[in-house]
Amino acid sequence: MSKTLYLMRHGETLFNQLHLIQGWSDSPLTKRGQAQARIAGEYFLKQGIRFDAAYSSTQERASDTLERVVPGLSYQRLKGLKEWNFGRFEAQPEFLNPKPPYGDFFKYAGGESQSEVEEHLFETLSELMAVCSERSKVLAVSHGGALTCFTRATGNQLSRGLKNCCILQFHYADGQFTLENVINHDFNPLEEDN
Repeated sequence: MSKTLYLMRHGETLFNQLHLIQGWSDSPLTKRGQAQARIAGEYFLKQGIRFDAAYSSTQERASDTLERVVPGLSYQRLKGLKEWNFGRFEAQPEFLNPKPPYGDFFKYAGGESQSEVEEHLFETLSELMAVCSERSKVLAVSHGGALTCFTRATGNQLSRGLKNCCILQFHYADGQFTLENVINHDFNPLEEDN
C-alpha cells in the first residue's frame, strides 16, 4: 500500500516580482499569484484528486495559496514547512545569491545551512506521511528553496526549476519518497484581470 504527497510551492509574491530573496521574510501574493493558486486548484479538481489531509508553512504566502487552491478545506500550519532562513540576505536582491549548491553559505550570514533545511523538511514530511492511513492523498504547501532541498534529501533530482504553484507528486512507501511527477502549469498573465 502507498500514499501520495502533493508538495506545492506558493503562488507569486511581491518579493518574487521584485526579485528579492524571501526566506523567512514574508510578502503578499500578487494578483498573478492568486490566479496561479486557482489554476492549481482547477488541476486537482479536473484530476479528481481529493485530499485526506492538508498542511502549509506558517508563512502567509503559503497558507494564502492553500486557501485558494482548496477553499474551505481544513488544514494545519507547520513551522517544519517554512522556507530557508537566509539570514542577512533576507529581502536583498536575488543577484546576491551565490551559485548552488549553497552549503553553509547562509549559515555564516545568520541563517540556516542547506543540510539544516533538508533535515527539517524531510523530518516534518516523513512524520506527516507516516501517520496517514494507506492510500491517503496529502497536500503540503511550502517554498521554492525548501522544496529543492527536500527533493535533494530524498535522492530525487529536478530537471527544471520550480515555478510558483509548481506541484511535486511523490509516492510514499516504506519511509521512502519517490518523485513521480512535476506539474508546472502554463499561466496566461492576461487572466490576472479576471
